[in-house]
Amino acid sequence: MSLAPDRIEPPQRILMGPGPSDVPASVLQAMAAPTIGHLDPYFLRIMDDLSAILRELFATSNALTLAISGTGSSGMETCFVNLLEPGDDVLVGINGVFGTRMKDVAERCGAQVTAADQDWGRAFDVEQFRSAAGDRRFKLVCVVHAETSTGVHQDLSGFRELADELGAFLLVDTVTSLGGLPVRVDEWGIDAIYSGTQKCLSCPPGLAPVSFSDRAVQCLTSRQTKVQSWYLDLNMISQYWGEDRVYHHTAPINMNYALHEAVRLILEEGLENRFARHARNSKALVAGLETMGLSMQVPLPERLPTLNAVRIPEGLDDATVRKQLLSDYGLEIGGGLGPLKGKIWRIGLMGASSTQRNVALCLTALQSALKSQGFTVNDDPIAAMKSVYEE
Repeated sequence: MSLAPDRIEPPQRILMGPGPSDVPASVLQAMAAPTIGHLDPYFLRIMDDLSAILRELFATSNALTLAISGTGSSGMETCFVNLLEPGDDVLVGINGVFGTRMKDVAERCGAQVTAADQDWGRAFDVEQFRSAAGDRRFKLVCVVHAETSTGVHQDLSGFRELADELGAFLLVDTVTSLGGLPVRVDEWGIDAIYSGTQKCLSCPPGLAPVSFSDRAVQCLTSRQTKVQSWYLDLNMISQYWGEDRVYHHTAPINMNYALHEAVRLILEEGLENRFARHARNSKALVAGLETMGLSMQVPLPERLPTLNAVRIPEGLDDATVRKQLLSDYGLEIGGGLGPLKGKIWRIGLMGASSTQRNVALCLTALQSALKSQGFTVNDDPIAAMKSVYEE
């Protein structure tokens, strides 16, 4: 008897959760291109291209800009393990899951972590960081630009100045903003930044774009101790991505093809056009949701257009609604995490998933699911949506 498993045939889904997002056909086709060696001259050209176009995406001239072999969390770890040594002091903003994760990763590096705390679903004022810091000095100031767990968009104004006051490097998480919102590394004075491929870049998960300023590079090359992770040690990885091409690990060849195509599509669309598309579709979605009688978790000035957090009305069951959307419409949205579990839905409008068609489908599907649970829908969400597109 054969023990061979059945062929993998996943269902078609419309991905409007917190990630991954829908992947364009040309990105999937790029993944299916012939696998070649990780030191093949053609692949080395792909790596050079990737560094260049990622610099454009990050709006930076940083030489050390590349894609780490691993998911977005590997980008987070790369930033921390390369810049921190045991005993270093770190200031982390925590207003959701990923600020909490930053703290955990920093502590695993042996750092002494001070938290600046804010309610989940609200952005920070830079003064909250300053108050938490007191009169101490820090190695890193860490902030999440787009908090995936809550839908908060953090204004980074003043954080470079704060980091300078504290003698710190500025480290920023842009996993849910890169490619969907402006990210300006040089203008904002960011020293270390990371993202992931599966959100607004609309590429399958598996790589983590990162970029380090020249002074951050100087820090990692003058360490007193070895980087605790051999795999994520940028002193070695940079030699593989740099002119020397010193072997470090076998890069995921086909994932790099996919990211190359995904970023090419972004630049072909144009960054400003892409940002406007994400903002417009989010505005239309929110108009429809509010017309139905739903409310948003995050105040408008602090709200992400790429990840929309919607309060679940009293009496509605979170899981039942999401299951109905998936079974009846093939539509995935996300639930809440941590203290927001069961209290919000997270609706992603990222990359290729951020379309007028998907906004209309989501509103129609959600209206149907809410009515089936006895929720009274006030007015026509599609009419409200259309009014935004007609502006």
